[in-house]
Amino acid sequence: MTAPDWTAIRADFPTLQRQVHGKPLVYLDTANTSQKPRAVVEAMDAYYSQYTANVSRAVHTLGAEATEAYESARTKLAGLLKVRADELVLCSGTTFAINLVAYSYLLPKLQPDDVILVSRMEHHANIVPWQLMAERTGAKVEVIEILQDGTIDMDAFAAQLRPQVKLVAVAHVSNVLGTINPVREMAKLSRKHGIPMLVDGSQAVPHMPVDISSIGCDFYVFTGHKMLGPTGTGALWAKAAHLEAMPPFIGGGEMIKSVSFESTTFNRAPYKFEAGTPNIAGFIGLAAAVDYLQAISLDAIATRERELLEYATQQLQTIDGLRIFGDAADKASVISFAIDGTHAHDLATMLDIEGIAVRSGQHCAHPLLQFYGISATCRASLAFYNTEAEVDALVTGLRKVRTLLA
Repeated sequence: MTAPDWTAIRADFPTLQRQVHGKPLVYLDTANTSQKPRAVVEAMDAYYSQYTANVSRAVHTLGAEATEAYESARTKLAGLLKVRADELVLCSGTTFAINLVAYSYLLPKLQPDDVILVSRMEHHANIVPWQLMAERTGAKVEVIEILQDGTIDMDAFAAQLRPQVKLVAVAHVSNVLGTINPVREMAKLSRKHGIPMLVDGSQAVPHMPVDISSIGCDFYVFTGHKMLGPTGTGALWAKAAHLEAMPPFIGGGEMIKSVSFESTTFNRAPYKFEAGTPNIAGFIGLAAAVDYLQAISLDAIATRERELLEYATQQLQTIDGLRIFGDAADKASVISFAIDGTHAHDLATMLDIEGIAVRSGQHCAHPLLQFYGISATCRASLAFYNTEAEVDALVTGLRKVRTLLA
């Protein structure tokens, strides 16, 4: 199989061609949000300029075209993730999807002293909703702890599984450490105890092939803006039996079959969870993003990003005083680091002057940084559109900043 032309692919991303402070942009913040290829922008522009209409309501031509283009996102996402289209709820992203599961699935089931297991490395979006459920019901959130290398303590996790546990919530890939968690093994252990599991796939779906059906989880959530798509898009996958049993989360138009002042009959899943006018242009853009990713292939993307990760890790380790957090053997292209005596925000601010965009702070993962005893890190997150030359620019910039701040 011929390797993709990464130089030609990079040219598909308009933002990567710009300059920042008179320097070529080096964008190393894909874990926060990815850049968008021209095909995604053009797909959204076509909707707004050629067939703007609402979906599922009109019988006229524009309405039919808009509905077909919008629903293609559901179909294409299902194909990408090896699931049924009617098991995918289209929503604004991971945060909404997790809250949907929290309020519609878990809340009616929770009793005092029930337990929700959440890993130490979770994004706040996969912590706070469960805390809200616990506060309402008297349930407890317990931590699935990690080891110093940034991997799940699987022995401790297995010991935590017991009848009081009503849900396990874990990231497929850590947004800070890059750790690729053994979600299949975790789901298998959870199933043995009859415990459902939710997987946050936000940092996985854009970077590797994901076959949800082979994981064995009950819920899988992800967001569109990290996978080349627009903001305000994403989806919840759930087993059909769960979706059928769950009550609607938000009421309104399009999630109903009939309404009277006496009663309402709700639509079937997944539509009963999709009240109101959706982000039509956004999902049309997300459909284009799926096409783009599949044209390259997630296997090729995973290979390319693994190469970039190995190169960047080697180069960063040559900088005196630099510490990388998370060195799991199975890791995605995310590197969080700190330099002795230099605050992460100072590093990121001065790198920006060099045209280099990295993330700094706590990355919406306060409990994880507390585990390592630090207040903030810088995070360089790589994508297939990055280059070794950009890694070199980061290393050069860090050496320069370290000298200036010494």
